[in-house]
Amino acid sequence: MSVLTHAIAIPVGGNPLGVALTPDGTRAYVANGASNTVNVLDTATNIVTTTITVGVGPRLVAIAPDGAEAYVAVADDALLSVIDTVTNTVTANIPVGAGATGVSVTPDGTRLYVANQNASTVSVIDTATNTVTTTIAVGDAPTGVTVTPDGTHVYVCNLASNTVSVIDTATDTVTTTITGLSGPTVVGITADGIRGYVSDMFTGTLSVIDIATNAITASITVGSQPRFVTVSHNGAHVYVADYGSNTVSVIDTATNTLAGNLRTGEGPTGVAVTPDGSRLYVTNSDGGTVSVIPLILIPNEGSTSGGTTVTINGHNLANASAVHFGTASATILTDTATSITVINPAGAGAAPVTVTTPGGTGSLGDFSYFPPPHINDVIPTDGPTDSGNTTAIITGFNLAGAISASFGPNRATIQSATDTQLTVTVAPTQDAGTVPVTVTTPGGTATGPYYTYRPQPTITNVTPNTVSTSGGTPVTITGTALSTTQQVTFENVLADFSIISDTQISAIAPQQPPGQNIAISVTTAGGSNSWNSFTYQDNPSI
Repeated sequence: MSVLTHAIAIPVGGNPLGVALTPDGTRAYVANGASNTVNVLDTATNIVTTTITVGVGPRLVAIAPDGAEAYVAVADDALLSVIDTVTNTVTANIPVGAGATGVSVTPDGTRLYVANQNASTVSVIDTATNTVTTTIAVGDAPTGVTVTPDGTHVYVCNLASNTVSVIDTATDTVTTTITGLSGPTVVGITADGIRGYVSDMFTGTLSVIDIATNAITASITVGSQPRFVTVSHNGAHVYVADYGSNTVSVIDTATNTLAGNLRTGEGPTGVAVTPDGSRLYVTNSDGGTVSVIPLILIPNEGSTSGGTTVTINGHNLANASAVHFGTASATILTDTATSITVINPAGAGAAPVTVTTPGGTGSLGDFSYFPPPHINDVIPTDGPTDSGNTTAIITGFNLAGAISASFGPNRATIQSATDTQLTVTVAPTQDAGTVPVTVTTPGGTATGPYYTYRPQPTITNVTPNTVSTSGGTPVTITGTALSTTQQVTFENVLADFSIISDTQISAIAPQQPPGQNIAISVTTAGGSNSWNSFTYQDNPSI
């Protein structure tokens, strides 16, 4: 495998999702969800050597332990496609459940487990006969599926029910359901089988599972909208593709802390690490590329003010006398033959990193410096506690490369980012109140204006409760959280209104035909509520 010191992007098919490496690390198989193809990459040259046509909607990929087959879950056709890695041809299409997404193979290669997202089941396949032998009911929308290194259990992430189903492979039954998650996508398990790391897509965290007890023991904050996870073969690091922040988060498993972030292309989703731990292959689903990232500098980005702890990985690094970021010297903390830890100096732009030892000076890639972010404004300035799909625009400068945005303690979902604007989905909360808006980029964290979570309004009384069909009658609406009222309707007809206080509104009943159980609806910054027992009656006549 050639030496790679800078990240590169390889064009592949549309919407690349899953990526898996052969056991010898010489090839990567990439499933392209929108192109209905699988690309084969030669990792020595990082060139696409073959394109294989499969069914509609390929999702994730697994490789047999002996490297002889690649297995591709094909969602829209409800298939598991088997690819001969010698000829790179499809040799079998096995019918499975609707929305086949995740796939994992047992260590002995005799069985496959396929997560069927739309059917809420897992199909068990005998690889000798390429037939489904069992179908197991799991939680809602199973996505990622992972067999433990000893082959005794399977961990299935149920995206919609926020659980992980644990399957005993001896009986092919669910024996445990792990709860307390938020949008679990996949579990990465260390080679010793002791710990699992599950990405929580909705909270931007990585939960740590004790495999022996199936208890969640820690939660680690990562980038925005984490998707798929992989663990290095030596178990030292976990890599998480952060779809919303265009990064890969690197976790140090010795301390279960974030070691840093690595920049990728647009919409990173799948991630695989080479057997020697020297590179990552990351599918960028929005960019139609695969990023190949050398694992030399962790992290490879930070603030212009310096002060970032950076681990430099390589060979022949012992007895280093100097480490430079550009022309500025770093402070060396630790030094071994394969790794140096430093505190980097201040800098700007992309600075080449060099290491000097008695054997000479070597270049080990570039470190990217980001200026500190600044927030000017947030629009809107308030919204409901339950959030719903509330979109907010955060403006400022130096916002590009944002890793996270938060409204108080509540992590928002980043939709898009430019240097001057972030578009986010506001996170829900249980507590109404005013909270600061913060944005974190590689350059630091900025705290900006405040955002107010408004409580849901209530209506407790309407006086009078009966009016004439001709309208024009003043109606007093009593309730709570009414001070931000934006609209009042009588059976979907807009009414003029004035706010008296947080507990009272005066509205003018519009014309309506006669009827009972008419709905009076109030919409505020905190949401909507209705009073459904209002009456219109005709004027008396002779």
